[in-house]
Amino acid sequence: MSQVDEQIARASEALERARTRRTSVSQRSRRRREGTIVRRVGAIALADGVIIALALVIGSFVPLGMVGALIVMALLVATTLAIAFARTDTAPTPEKLAEAPIKALPLQTEQWLEGQRLALPAPARTLVDSIGVKLETLAPQLERIDDQEPAAAEVRKLVAEQLPELVNSYRRVPEPLRGTERNGQTPDAQLVEGLRVIDQEIATMTAQLAQGDLDLLATRGRYLQIRYQGDEGV
Repeated sequence: MSQVDEQIARASEALERARTRRTSVSQRSRRRREGTIVRRVGAIALADGVIIALALVIGSFVPLGMVGALIVMALLVATTLAIAFARTDTAPTPEKLAEAPIKALPLQTEQWLEGQRLALPAPARTLVDSIGVKLETLAPQLERIDDQEPAAAEVRKLVAEQLPELVNSYRRVPEPLRGTERNGQTPDAQLVEGLRVIDQEIATMTAQLAQGDLDLLATRGRYLQIRYQGDEGV
């Protein structure tokens, strides 16, 4: 394979990883929206049912008449609209990330990053995709640790503090100045370098958290070899 072919293959792999990650985030977002719709429909049905039941109870003692019927209809419409258009959970903010449970942090950080990508230069968007993939890999490891453990504090500091601070610091730079070199680097280059370091650190943290599982797997593999291959040799 020529060097050009290798570069094309690497670029295709990067695009496929980015497409896969965006699809994964979109699917989870769609599932959350569908869940919200189902919950709202249920809440509307319950609230409207209570109003109708109360109207029937009151009507059994006191005739509601035309005015009463109109009041009931108005209550039904108002309740339905209030629940249907009630404010949903807003996109995560850096403040929310800092307070999020460690198990929810990877997904919430992905959602926050998705909201930032259009404001970032193209090389940074590639790294945002890479960070998203690594956050997905990190998530299962965080399921087994407590919020108070030192490892959780290190992950939180990197993902919920340093990452948002880096991106927000870049976004505060006026757009015309982002490509202007200062102290040997442009703000665009500083952002990309910072994201690259964070990307590598997340990978390192994931490997460290998974080390116990890897050691256990290796031990189990050695045991199986000794137990069964040893028996065969007897």
